[in-house]
Amino acid sequence: MNTELLLKVAGIGILVTVAYQILHKSGRDEQAMLVSLAGLIIVLFMLVQEIGGLFESVESIFGL
Repeated sequence: MNTELLLKVAGIGILVTVAYQILHKSGRDEQAMLVSLAGLIIVLFMLVQEIGGLFESVESIFGL
């Protein structure tokens, strides 16, 4: 597994957590939820690209 991807996901998680806490403490719960949802979507897009690469590797190995 690529450590760069792991660090990116961890960095996004930290930023989203800080933004969520700030917004939640200031009473903006709707915006806090949207920030956490946006962070989740960004990470999922990053992982989908990696999973696509994994499937291409498996396909090339087994010659499907």
